[in-house]
Amino acid sequence: MKLERNRRVKKLAIWTWSWVATMAIASFGPEFIWDNHPFLTPFAIIVNFANGILMILANRDLFNHFDELEKKIHLESLAITLGLAVVVGLTYSLLDTTNVIKQNAQISMLVMFIGITYLTSVIINTLRYR
Repeated sequence: MKLERNRRVKKLAIWTWSWVATMAIASFGPEFIWDNHPFLTPFAIIVNFANGILMILANRDLFNHFDELEKKIHLESLAITLGLAVVVGLTYSLLDTTNVIKQNAQISMLVMFIGITYLTSVIINTLRYR
């Protein structure tokens, strides 16, 4: 059982790092590698998108093999994260569009917020259900 779980975690890690790498290539490649080539830029974005879908499927595969308590912990953490991402993300965008904040709202800030929120929620829920 533990060996199977480790295999799923490794699979998720590989797809996650592959997605991160293809995101970097799609982001920086047009400017630093292939000079905005009209085929390579959309191709890199499509490859990144496909890697993202495979990462999601690997994540789903791992979640489907969690026990009931792990599923409950992650489901509650995902619910909190989704709710906060929508509320905080829209508030952040509204602050930008109404010029309450001087800088432009950056999606990277929201992505970091989502990651930190999910990690914190999983830790808190894990401690709560011990």
